[in-house]
Amino acid sequence: MHVSLITVLCIARLCPAVCGVNFGTCILQGNPQAPALFKNGDLVIGGVFSIHDYLRTEKHTYTRQPQPLECSGSVGFREMRFVRAFEFAIEEINNSSDFLPGITLGYHIYDSCASVPMAVKVAFQLANGLDLIFNDTDSCVKSAAVTAVVAESGSTPSISISRLLSPFGIPQVSHYATCACLSDKRQYPTFFRTIPSDHHQAAALARMVKHFGWTWIGAVRSDSDYGNNGMASFLKAAEEEGICVEYSEAYYRTQPRSKLKRVADVIRRSMARVIIAFLASGDMRILLEELSQQPPPPMQWIGSEAWVTDPEMLRFNLCIGAVGFGIPRSVIPGFRNFLLDLSPEQALKFPLLTEFWESSFSCSLKRQTGSSAGMPACDGTEDLRALQNPYTDTSQLRITNMVYKATYAIAHALDAIVCNKKHCDKYVKVEPWQVFDKLKQVNFTQNNYHISFDTNGDPVATYELVNWQLQVDGSIDFVTVGHYDASQPKGQEFSLSRAIIWNDGKETVPVSVCSESCPPGTRKAVQKGKPVCCYDCINCAEGEISNETDSLDCYPCHPEYWPNKEKDKCLPKPVEFLSWDEILGIILTAFSVAGALVALIIALVFYKNRASPIVKANNSELSFLLLFSLALCFLCSLTFIGRPTEWSCMLRHTAFGITFVLCISCVLGKTIVVLMAFRATLPGSNVMKWFGPPQQKFSVLGFTLVQVLICVLWLTISPPFPYNNMQHYKEKIILECGLGSAIGFWAVLGYIGLLAFLCFVLAFLARKLPDNFNEAKFITFSMLIFCAVWITFVPAYVSSPGKFTVAVEIFAILASSFGLILCIFAPKCFIIVFRPEQNTKKHLMGKVPSKSL
Repeated sequence: MHVSLITVLCIARLCPAVCGVNFGTCILQGNPQAPALFKNGDLVIGGVFSIHDYLRTEKHTYTRQPQPLECSGSVGFREMRFVRAFEFAIEEINNSSDFLPGITLGYHIYDSCASVPMAVKVAFQLANGLDLIFNDTDSCVKSAAVTAVVAESGSTPSISISRLLSPFGIPQVSHYATCACLSDKRQYPTFFRTIPSDHHQAAALARMVKHFGWTWIGAVRSDSDYGNNGMASFLKAAEEEGICVEYSEAYYRTQPRSKLKRVADVIRRSMARVIIAFLASGDMRILLEELSQQPPPPMQWIGSEAWVTDPEMLRFNLCIGAVGFGIPRSVIPGFRNFLLDLSPEQALKFPLLTEFWESSFSCSLKRQTGSSAGMPACDGTEDLRALQNPYTDTSQLRITNMVYKATYAIAHALDAIVCNKKHCDKYVKVEPWQVFDKLKQVNFTQNNYHISFDTNGDPVATYELVNWQLQVDGSIDFVTVGHYDASQPKGQEFSLSRAIIWNDGKETVPVSVCSESCPPGTRKAVQKGKPVCCYDCINCAEGEISNETDSLDCYPCHPEYWPNKEKDKCLPKPVEFLSWDEILGIILTAFSVAGALVALIIALVFYKNRASPIVKANNSELSFLLLFSLALCFLCSLTFIGRPTEWSCMLRHTAFGITFVLCISCVLGKTIVVLMAFRATLPGSNVMKWFGPPQQKFSVLGFTLVQVLICVLWLTISPPFPYNNMQHYKEKIILECGLGSAIGFWAVLGYIGLLAFLCFVLAFLARKLPDNFNEAKFITFSMLIFCAVWITFVPAYVSSPGKFTVAVEIFAILASSFGLILCIFAPKCFIIVFRPEQNTKKHLMGKVPSKSL
């Protein structure tokens, strides 16, 4: 950095009063920078603007004195409007009879060339209040020391100016420096600004990117305090919002062109379709010029306030559909007339105005000036109203209003110092630190625009969401589509007021993601070695759901619920039990009722033929009791059908156990009667007196009471109960009856099995009775079927799933019951109905050799 230090050498014959020695005239060495515009006044306000974009540089050889610092490039018309807004505000204040009456404000306006070296040089002059020669006379005219400074348009020059002015207590009010770093009062204690800090803009941009669902973006920034600090704030906010950045590139317009080309190539090759550009206007312009040579795929540009509302950027079609936050539009009454009220004579008073006039009309006011070489002379017919450039465009005053507000803020601080109850004393000495103290207390409204500063010297952050929309006539214009107000409650700061037209000319939001969103029913799994926004979508595991897009985890359903096919919601598990209205339930019910009817029909047949020999010979009382118990066995299977309840669970097992024991007891009694009857035919045998009808009834009753006792103990200690079985099947609930006490259940079955086995053994021993009286054979076959059914029942019962467990149990009951009724009673009914000739005592007592089993 090269800064010429201004020294005053007193030479003989020049200005003896100033030097304190009798020498004469003073010569200012170091080439002090003359103000671009100035006006004398009782109180002077400094102004620093980036009127030119470049500083003329040279390579230092250290063999000769460096050339004076000079700006290069053309006059920035937009920045020129800022300068004139500063002048307008001061003129408006001076012409007001109610505000600072009797006090004239002056100004010294400097051009920093958007560079740090010139900004530092200007800051030295503003701080020192040095003598400057503003005219061609030989006298030294002392310039007034500034009380405050409106500066600067760039953050980096503003930082340099603040570091130099702060030790002198000179307050600085910036209209365009947005770097969040300037809110640090330890480093920049006298810095104020009327434009919001980039801290708020970065948060607003991150919130907007999140709102539109962009998770994979590119980022470019100016390699300056403005760009680096602004992008750092944005990246931090973006990370909190879950946004990933594919690349983050930085450059500055004075850096080698090769770096700019590299940044442009990165943009062309990137997969991100959205670019966040935290760039100064000049940096954005040269980037768009570079990209225009080889246009990349359509990009959605998201801009910072530095360029997104700059009219000079509208000539780049690459940015159609661009969106960004800008300072709210404003209206300054009388300002347009002030801008246009500039004549050639007035332009000739200052070189800056001359250059502006010549640049605007491409003519020469002074042919002899080097800048006018090759241009025709201005003929006096030039009219600013005919121009269409950012200087004359007052339709969207944004930053211009920030200049206006900054000037009024300083004026209000001065008014609080020199005025007391509408009386102002222009001879009061105003110290910069006094202005600094009063600026902290500023709180007023000018032209409906509120002006105040917080403890960091920042205003309340408010932005307009600006969209570059293509108009009917083919031009591009700024359209306000939303707002951001940091003073609103959290979550309500950002709002949209109208549709956005995107880069493809449609209202459909463009997509910019590394990976497509994971739909509900899946979860995100980050790809190894890539940012969190690059992921795979994994289906939720069995029994788990995710009901949000881009869910990080899947969550298990409640035990009584199960995911739907899409795994995005938990549905109540289907309840399964053997119901009356399903086919299996209907079939089993039909067989149960049919079995009971068969038993009833056989009982009727037997009752009708109760006097016949075959009925008498088969112990009619036990036969009727057996038929009754078989009917109960068939009907008890109905208790297993339907939704299990507390009573049905207790009834189904106890009824089954008791009726089957009653049935087997009757069969056992018949078997014993058969054995005893034939044993009684032996000579000297009197066994039947011990097993007559009373004994038979008591034996049946005794065997049954044992089962009743077992059932009573089971129901007393731990009875069966309805139970929702959710372990066997994950996707459904099995309604079944819990056994309560497994010992009770197996005791009931075991007792039935013991009686059946005993009956089978006794019947087997009686198998060699005469063929014509084959009761024991039929009992043997029935018990064989009974035992086979219940032996196979155990593994089938254990392995059958869900409602089929109950079906297996019903099938065992029906199969064993049908086995008994068919083997014991079917042959007798056949003889009674179809072979009545065999239903005689002679035939039953016939001497026919028996066949062994």
